[in-house]
Amino acid sequence: MPPPPLLLAALALLASAAARPGCGERPSDPAGKARRVITSPAHPASPATCVDLQLSSCADAAYTQTAFPNLLEQRSREAVESSPEYILLSVLHHLLEGQCNPDLRLLGCAVLAPRCEGSRVRRPCRHVCEGLREACQPAFDAIDMAWPYFLDCAHYFAREEEGCYDPLEKLRGDLEAEEALPSGLPPTFIRFAHHSYAQMVRVLKRTATRCAQVAKTYSIGRSFDGKDLLVIEFSGRPGQHELMEPEVKLIGNIHGNEVVGREMLIYLAQYLCSEYLLGNPRIQRLINTTRIHLLPSMNPDGYEVAAAEGAGYNGWTSGRQNAQNLDLNRNFPDLTSEYYRLASIRGTRTDHIPIPEHYWWGKVAPETKAIMKWMRTAPFVLSASLHGGDLVVSYPFDFSKHPLEMKMFSPTPDEKMFKLLARAYADVHPMMMDRSEGRCGGNFLKQGSIINGADWYSFTGGMSDFNYLHSNCFEITVELGCVKFPPEEALYGLWLSNKESLLSFVEMVHRGIKGVVMDKFGKPVKNARILVRGIRHDVTTAPDGDYWRLLPPGSHIVIAQAPGYSKVMKRVTIPLRMRKAGRVDFILQPLGAGHKKLSRELQRTAPASRDPLGGAGLRDQPPQLDLEPLGARRQPSAGGSKPWWWSYFTSLSPHRPRWLLKY
Repeated sequence: MPPPPLLLAALALLASAAARPGCGERPSDPAGKARRVITSPAHPASPATCVDLQLSSCADAAYTQTAFPNLLEQRSREAVESSPEYILLSVLHHLLEGQCNPDLRLLGCAVLAPRCEGSRVRRPCRHVCEGLREACQPAFDAIDMAWPYFLDCAHYFAREEEGCYDPLEKLRGDLEAEEALPSGLPPTFIRFAHHSYAQMVRVLKRTATRCAQVAKTYSIGRSFDGKDLLVIEFSGRPGQHELMEPEVKLIGNIHGNEVVGREMLIYLAQYLCSEYLLGNPRIQRLINTTRIHLLPSMNPDGYEVAAAEGAGYNGWTSGRQNAQNLDLNRNFPDLTSEYYRLASIRGTRTDHIPIPEHYWWGKVAPETKAIMKWMRTAPFVLSASLHGGDLVVSYPFDFSKHPLEMKMFSPTPDEKMFKLLARAYADVHPMMMDRSEGRCGGNFLKQGSIINGADWYSFTGGMSDFNYLHSNCFEITVELGCVKFPPEEALYGLWLSNKESLLSFVEMVHRGIKGVVMDKFGKPVKNARILVRGIRHDVTTAPDGDYWRLLPPGSHIVIAQAPGYSKVMKRVTIPLRMRKAGRVDFILQPLGAGHKKLSRELQRTAPASRDPLGGAGLRDQPPQLDLEPLGARRQPSAGGSKPWWWSYFTSLSPHRPRWLLKY
């Protein structure tokens, strides 16, 4: 698939700039490799004339003045603007599909437009460069591009004792500044207002600090514009999975202009912390037995667009997409079509469907990729995606079993369980239970304010279908109201309507069975299959051998099996009401030698499936920036040809920027 037109135009601009050396631009050697200007530590401290920083790509730097010549001996702003180094910075976020943005651009600006203070030039810190290179090198490897020579940490950057500065300080500055609460208010005070990105980060980090024994924050990645996708976690042991402790994730603001879910999760984080400290037995029991992950904003870039218009003035779609103009809830792999194909083949597994290769040929948002990688780091059992625009709870499948039918009931094999999950939210929501047909969401009244997604309207690429078909996780979608960006005075009432529903839903993760699958020596068996007779959807065990299987009330035949072991079958009965999942362990016996040999042969002859997300198993921490999906689409052919992007530089002889090549 060819790169998008915007990227082609940017690359053409880069190519033209590389073809015309600017005034004062340093020369290149015959091979096109730039000569490095190695400055001594004393050089940046020599007197300089500070001038206003007027480079558009560096406008958000943490300083306002620079000096020429710069660290590459480019002697004017015009020389910098016409250089391939500068224009490369302006297109890196397109080349790397949002990875390491804006960090790399700001790091490059620190070299091309160094900080000038008091007639002295200051160099950026070497340790910042080294940390960023370690994190971002895989992104360059994925498109077969060399690390830019002008970001050489040993030559253009200084040590701390030499008086360096952090060029990324502005990214953290407004997030680290503490916002004082109004005087006289207790620490349990919740401010029911809209939160900017910086305010959201401060509230989550302050909350994690207050409840450090049960909470912590972490980032699952970056948005296209470089904002951290920040999660706050609550658990008896934050930061680690505990054996047989189920994991739940709640995600808000997947559409940037649907902001109620974002605020509800910010309030929920503060509520969980305060109530835990106050000794609320329900909250303490929930946190001590469940690992809860809250991602208030999956689309912080889109939120900025919507917030700029303001509550009450926001259009129906302004800010819905991310910064790439992608609808994130249409950006996940379509596994539902593959499910329908596999379901027609007797004896074929229809769960844990791999991501098809062709998916990576399209445009995959960094936010989407971050969610998919996140799903590999924890054995999530239950999830909810919070939206706005109506008042109803929907559940998979979201894509119709007949692709031409826009409204068609399309249940999963776990239809009964999904309805229970949806009702757990809707049945305690006062507005969803309001019997007035004229209210928001009144058209769903006859269904109890829940609906099968495809029976409402069919679409492909949704996050809920992907969760169910690619992992063990059951996800529902909650529409929180007809106003996507309500005024602040409505937020407290929305919190009162949704607080009990959120808690009730999280508690549903304890419905069904859980246990450990071991061999006869007590060793855990990972990736063992847990089957339920009559439900054509298996779950698998985590690396420690533990599993969770959400099940509706009734009697079920449960089977555990794994390659090289005999299967074990047990009957379980799930009561109508349960606060704690029943424990059902399995001990698997090894098969005989003949069966083992056959099992090994079957595994050896099975077609190998690439894992484009890097092969990180559940709870294995994936590399910070593993971009194999990008590389799968962009790597050069086996015949030794140049990388895909090099074709845009072939007309530049003899000044081709060969320093972009790795060979």
